[in-house]
Amino acid sequence: MEFCSIASGSSGNCIYVGTGRTSVLVDVGLSGKRIEAGLNAIDRTTRDVDAILITHEHSDHIQGLGVLARKYGIPIYATAGTIDAARGMAQLGRMPEGLFREIREDEDLLVGDLTVLPFAISHDAAQPVGYRLENEGNSVGIATDMGVYSSYTIKRLKKLNALLIEANHDVNMLQVGRYPYYLKRRILSERGHLSNENAGKLLVQLLHDDLKAVFLGHLSKENNYDKLAYETVCGEVDNGDNPYRSRDFYIQVARREQVSELVTI
Repeated sequence: MEFCSIASGSSGNCIYVGTGRTSVLVDVGLSGKRIEAGLNAIDRTTRDVDAILITHEHSDHIQGLGVLARKYGIPIYATAGTIDAARGMAQLGRMPEGLFREIREDEDLLVGDLTVLPFAISHDAAQPVGYRLENEGNSVGIATDMGVYSSYTIKRLKKLNALLIEANHDVNMLQVGRYPYYLKRRILSERGHLSNENAGKLLVQLLHDDLKAVFLGHLSKENNYDKLAYETVCGEVDNGDNPYRSRDFYIQVARREQVSELVTI
């Protein structure tokens, strides 16, 4: 399996997962031009993409969906709530018939030789999900845009080989920052976003010997920065109730303007 962040941040998100036979994108919150350039950087093209998996309908996750759908006719997998919400968004334009494929939380689906498991997340969207993708005993997970995690979340993310996890904000930066009060409350709520500290606490529950790569994703441009997210998460790992240290793992920040390393599992 291959795993790569094309872009991750509050301004746009797109993740590539492939097997050699099957290629999918998780979210397309960038322009079609940027997505193509990101895929080209790892020697892929949009024409190679077999499916698009959507986590939820916010614009930083579906900005490029209309363009890609009309140009390439790629099947789009999303929950019923997400499909209904997306269809009502004028920014997508007219969507071709028959491309949306409804999925349900906790029900496996096959996309080529990838087994995809959507799982529920807590966010202020219609019916948001994260994804676990598996192929021949290897697995990767994408878990962003969630205000809180639970034992259910941990169960869905156990024993992964690679993971992109949300580390959206530093709580202190958010609290003293320029965002209006209602927006601060939204981000800090159980249907908001995961802080650096909570991302680290969740990661502590997921560490195991075969976890090859961890990407910290969906960083806020206003209320976080790379070094702070990295050091906070690593501090939680180093001080957490687990036998590991952060240096035992490949932990990197997935950036909004830069394609990550292509991780091969």
